[in-house]
Amino acid sequence: MADERGEDDPSAQLDVPVTMFEDVEDLKAAVARLTAQLEALTGGGGGEPGEASAEDEESAGEEGADEDEEDEGEQYPPLILLLDSPAYDDELRALIEWVEGVLVPGYLGEAASEARWCHLWFEHTPAVARLHALWLAWQELTDPASCGYTGPSTWHRDHLDPCIRELRGPNGPFAGCTKREHEVIHRMPGLVPSAWRMEEG
Repeated sequence: MADERGEDDPSAQLDVPVTMFEDVEDLKAAVARLTAQLEALTGGGGGEPGEASAEDEESAGEEGADEDEEDEGEQYPPLILLLDSPAYDDELRALIEWVEGVLVPGYLGEAASEARWCHLWFEHTPAVARLHALWLAWQELTDPASCGYTGPSTWHRDHLDPCIRELRGPNGPFAGCTKREHEVIHRMPGLVPSAWRMEEG
């Protein structure tokens, strides 16, 4: 059988079954297909290596836009002072509701010269900024799904206590807001009226 094959026939020289050479040819074809797919995926098909086709660039642009949209969806709320109206007004209303409903009755005792508080705290820009930051931290750290069981403790230690010290201290934004000097428009925390029923006039 070897005599019937020509000298140029590799199977005659190696005495290897012809089916093995067919398998090798199949492997070469598979490698060529994979190489073509790889070039298409990496933008190397039809041009210089590394050069993306117009379709690839368009696809990449769409993917980038999708990623930007996802990033925008994951953005966190900005500092309230960076908001413009009406977004600022909406955020301030929600903040007032939290301060009056949670912070004032739960954490602020009787105001005193060494622990001041202003009924019109929302007219003090530094107070608004600090209380808004405190509220954002409260939203995150009181959610067990995101912070576990230690979140509330962290909120008290790292956020509430320092914030209240700064606001109510002798050099804080309420330093000039005492009951004696502002008896009509500044009230004690326990007497804070609803933010939705502000006195007129």
